[in-house]
Parts: sequence; structure tokens; C-alpha cells
Amino acid sequence: MKPAFALLALVMTASAEWTPLWPGGAPGAKRPPAGSETVADGWRYTDIEVPQYFAYPAPKNKNTGKAVVIFPGGGYGILAMNHEGHDYAKWLNERGITGVVVKYRVSGKPDFGYQFPVPFLDARRAVRTVRAHAVEWGVDPNKVGVMGSSAGGHLASLCTTRFADTFPEEGKDEIDKLSCRPDFSILIYPVISMGEVAHSGSRTNLLGKDPSAEAVEKYSTEKQVSKDTPPVFLLTTADDGVDCRNSLNFASACKAHGVPVSLHLFESGGHGYGMNGKGDLATWPSLLETWIKR
Repeated sequence: MKPAFALLALVMTASAEWTPLWPGGAPGAKRPPAGSETVADGWRYTDIEVPQYFAYPAPKNKNTGKAVVIFPGGGYGILAMNHEGHDYAKWLNERGITGVVVKYRVSGKPDFGYQFPVPFLDARRAVRTVRAHAVEWGVDPNKVGVMGSSAGGHLASLCTTRFADTFPEEGKDEIDKLSCRPDFSILIYPVISMGEVAHSGSRTNLLGKDPSAEAVEKYSTEKQVSKDTPPVFLLTTADDGVDCRNSLNFASACKAHGVPVSLHLFESGGHGYGMNGKGDLATWPSLLETWIKR
């Protein structure tokens, strides 16, 4: 870490308001040794020690009652916390929406044990946590959405489709009794499939090197859309390194099941741009703003 960056990191860490998602130890995997978690340039976190959230309650004079739980991307190996996390939350805040950035457990090292369902447990807990704080943050518990980019988009799409799943690690307190079904879903250049058009790094980090056919089917979320899936906003580009058919196939499944879906496919822009798309793609946040107002 460069000295100037290290100083900035120290200042931000001291003023941050990260809060653990779980009381005591987080379920599903052992906590790694202290000092395992690292932060690289661009606020890229990896080898997460404690899953946490950072809340940006909407300003009272603008508050719409809506909240969005944000999952940064990074192939289930890192978290691009700044441009796919805090930047989104600040943008939402300006529009009267509470943003909650989630530091869910990821690592590129298999021995951490962060394969499925560990990230999903953290994501579900985060949605429930927002509902638990609804009164405190001025949130309508019926207006809680999810937002994810890249692999974070896959995690958001799991929340969007597999909210009825149950896990023995859950149900230990009152928060876990709340609904984890989002009321709307924002998927930004998302990983969706674990099959033919999968992003191989995300699949390996989540499901291991040789996942079963059953696991590939269950966690390819375009195959898990149902009539109970909430409304979806999808953004992708034709030249995305995460094949745009991930988004197209998810949108097609929404259409087949009568789920409201807004799909935006741009000619170019690549991947990982966050709010900073170039050319025609620079307009995408305004498209989201219109959609979310509806």
C-alpha cells in the first residue's frame, strides 16, 4: 500500500461505521485469523474476516421511504467496494433513498470456506437487517430492494429468485424471522448463469472447481425466475466480458413468468464501469432514476 493511500485508508477506517451483520460469529464458515482481510487500491477488499454493512440513511428532507441493499462485485473473490458500493449509496442518497453497502464474505482462497451458501447467507441477512432498522432509518419495509454488479449482481439475483430457500444456519434471532425477499432488483452487468455463458472465476469461487449439474442448475438464476420474482432493472453491454446473454436470458425468463423487467443493452462499454459509463452508456443512471421512481 502506498504511504498516501495508507494514510487515507487509516482516516476512512477511523471514521467508518461498519456494523457486523451477525451477532457473535457469522454462520457457515470459521472466522479467518485476524489480519487476513486486505484492502488494495480502489478499495478492493478480499479475504473478508467479518461480514458487515455500512448504512447511508436517506436525508429526512428527501426521504422516499425506499432502501437499496448493495452488493459490490469482484468475482466472489474481491469486493469493488468504492465504485460498486459507496458510490451507488451516495447516488441513491441524493435521491432520497437509503443505501446499505454490504461487505459479504469472499475470498479467492478455497480454504476460507466461503463457497455457497456463505455469501448468500450474508446477503439474506442484510435484507432482513434493513427491515429490522426500518423505523430507525425511515424505511418502508415494503420498499426494500437489492442492487448488485457483476458477481454482486449474481448475489442480488439469488436474493431475487431464491428468497424462499431455507438454511439451518438461519433462524437464530428475531432478525432472521423477517422476510428476505426484495421488493425490486437492480442488476448491473450481472453474472447470472453458472452454466454455458458463466463467468468462470465467479463460478469457481462460489461453487468450486467441479460443481455438480444440480448446483449449476439451482444457482443459474435465469432458471429460477418465478411469478413471485419482484420487478427487475437490468443493464449490460454487447461487448461485456461477462457475456450479455446472462442479462438477456434473465430478462427472457422474467417475460415468460410475467415479471416486470426493464432491460438496457448498450453497444459498448465493457465491464466494471459503475456509475462512470462513457458515451451513450453515461446515460444509464438517469434510466435507473426514472425506473426506480415508478
